Parts: sequence; C-alpha cells; structure tokens
Amino acid sequence: MNPRARSAAIIAAVVLLDRVTKWIIRTHVSGFDIIPVIPGFFNIVHTENPGAAFGVLSDWNFGGRSLLLIGVSLVVMIIIGVMLWRTPASLMSNLMNIGLSLVFGGALGNFWDRAFAGTVTDFLQFFFGSYEFPSFNAADSAITVGAALLLIDLWRTRGKETIAKKESGARSQESE
Repeated sequence: MNPRARSAAIIAAVVLLDRVTKWIIRTHVSGFDIIPVIPGFFNIVHTENPGAAFGVLSDWNFGGRSLLLIGVSLVVMIIIGVMLWRTPASLMSNLMNIGLSLVFGGALGNFWDRAFAGTVTDFLQFFFGSYEFPSFNAADSAITVGAALLLIDLWRTRGKETIAKKESGARSQESE
C-alpha cells in the first residue's frame, strides 16, 4: 500500500474509533457510573478532562488553557502532517510512518473534543495495586503507541547509522 494512503487510512481509523467510543460513553455512561470490566484492575467510566493527555494540566487554573492546548495540538499536527506528506517514502521507515500516523490521528481526535466541547472525554480507568492511573481514551492510546513506535524506530535506525558510519569510515581509511 502507498505510504500516504496507509497514513490516511490509519489516521481515519483512529479518529473514527475515537469518535465512536467517545459518543458511546457520552450517550450511555453517566459521570457517576463505574462499569467494572476486570474488577480491581480495569473499569469503564465517564470523565471530562479539561487538560492534556492523562489529566496533565487539568488542575491548572489558567484561562487560556484550552487555547494553549488547541494551539499545541495544531502545531503538532502541522509538523507531523508535513513529515507524512512531504518526506519521500524512501526516507521514512514503515515503523516511523505508522507511528506518526497514530500520533496524528490521536491528536486530531482529542483536538476535535477540545475545539467543539472544551473538554476531552476519557473513559478507560486502570488500577495497579493502590495506584489509579489517570483515565484516558482511544486517542491517548494511539498517541502513546505511536510515540513508542517512533522511539523503537529511532533506536533501530540509530544503531544502523552508527554501523554504517563505522563501515564507511573503515572503507575510506583502507582506500587511502
């Protein structure tokens, strides 16, 4: 599949999954409901997060918080969009393409909520022992998985570049 078409398909799938799951939560789960999926470990809840991913900045009493977060989302989406559509396919690995597409789709999903509702709907709640992980959603998951793929790609690519530099340096010394 063409890398640009794959990117568009991944972005569309993330946004669609995010919109549908948030709609289901907003229409079927009240702010007081807790639906245990795996008791003591995983619940479905309904929270409205005015902050960034995983509740970051949600307690920040700054009047321009929404505008700041919308602006950051737009900047991230523009940078990633340029990388996805302007970088020649031969210079971008599949892992990088998929990672960037997941981050873009997740950023777009949360941007939609923030721009039209002022908050982001979160609904996945996990516990690790007594620790409650901040609630999150499908868009946050896509951003996290995409960032992890980008780190893996960076790690894999960096190792190859180091080997290639050593090999080319050894070849140039041999030819002298």
